[in-house]
Amino acid sequence: MSSQSRAPRSAQAMTFDEMVERVRYEGAYPTGERAEAALSAVLAALGRQLTGDERVALAARLPVEAALTLTTQIPGAEPLTGYGFVSDLASRTGATPATARWDTGTVFAVVARLAGDELVTRILGRLPNGYALLFGRAQLTPAA
Repeated sequence: MSSQSRAPRSAQAMTFDEMVERVRYEGAYPTGERAEAALSAVLAALGRQLTGDERVALAARLPVEAALTLTTQIPGAEPLTGYGFVSDLASRTGATPATARWDTGTVFAVVARLAGDELVTRILGRLPNGYALLFGRAQLTPAA
């Protein structure tokens, strides 16, 4: 295995409880239970969007519980844009769009750290437009 395909050492050592705590801290959630609910909802939603090698690679870099939440989802027939992703998450969780956007950005920031820049770039290449900002990156569009 090449060094590029491996997750950073600190990511490999992260437990699910540490991931929940990181989400709680970064999202300023009042409890670990609220952070875990956001983490589970966002990972399940991502699991309905992400397919292929990127899905497998991401699951390998997540704690087991998080990987299972991601991979037990059946990908949807129609991919959602970033806006559609947040709207669908809000609808499924009963949250406002603003809360769903906050949850998504918080969870994706932690996921991006675990995944590493190269994998996040590959994931963004597989997903429709609008996800870059959710992962904390600029959305670059080609000149017309």
